[in-house]
Amino acid sequence: MQILTTSVPSVIKDTIYIIAGILFCSFALKGFLMPNQFLDGGVTGMSLLIHEYTHINITYAIILTNIPFVVLSAFQVSRHFAVKTMACIVGLSISLYFFNFEVAHIADDKLLAAIFGGVFMGIGIGLAMRGGCALDGIEVLALYTLKRSSFTISEIILGINVIIFLIAALFSGLATALYSVLTYYTASRTISFVIEGLEEYTGVTIISGKSEEIKEQLVMKLGRGITIYKGERGFLRDSFHISQPADIIFTIITRLEVRRLRNLVHEIDEKAFVFTNTIKEAAGGVLKKRARH
Repeated sequence: MQILTTSVPSVIKDTIYIIAGILFCSFALKGFLMPNQFLDGGVTGMSLLIHEYTHINITYAIILTNIPFVVLSAFQVSRHFAVKTMACIVGLSISLYFFNFEVAHIADDKLLAAIFGGVFMGIGIGLAMRGGCALDGIEVLALYTLKRSSFTISEIILGINVIIFLIAALFSGLATALYSVLTYYTASRTISFVIEGLEEYTGVTIISGKSEEIKEQLVMKLGRGITIYKGERGFLRDSFHISQPADIIFTIITRLEVRRLRNLVHEIDEKAFVFTNTIKEAAGGVLKKRARH
């Protein structure tokens, strides 16, 4: 009973994410991309290619192109994910069939259509991913290829998209292909923003001779948890054999807090060594819990 109680809100939230994602993608396709013959990357781009050059209805093209990747996802990810993704894709096709999104004045401006088409497409795909499914199966193909080649997932996806945009350049002209690249780039950046949000985490490492003061300020003033590594600092060129123990401070903050932390450390020790790195996934500890899919 407890498991059922905790899972119902999660299912409702996932369903809302997926429905919103489907509507955003439909709006992007019907309102911006298709009227201007722009493409997106991945399987959506393949579907648009088939629609443009064979005149197959986009609703059928999306389902047909995604079926192989959905089947593949059942083996590469899970059957539950495959079923959920297939339902999501069918929902997108139904939305495209029944809803006629028209943005007459905006769609006439190709630059705005490329940018905002990518934004709405990215929002839709990102929301669907937060709901636990995929509106584009390109990552599944990349994951499958990764296990059988020495290329990374990013390289595989890039290679597939280069082929799609080259075909667009050959048949629709270079201008259309370049607008499509802009759409894809905008969509990919928006997807990252939707999934990670404004609170994308940043790991900060601080090495300073005044570590005690910095530790106190980070915890008491900034309100952050810290982890201390025991190390040594020194080993300079003119005094290589001279070193001293040092507390190496590590903490995780949001990217909105990076400037404040740097200023705080600089006020205590101008010579402190501070470097940051992006944290893609963080949970537990004193961090605020956020859903990840």
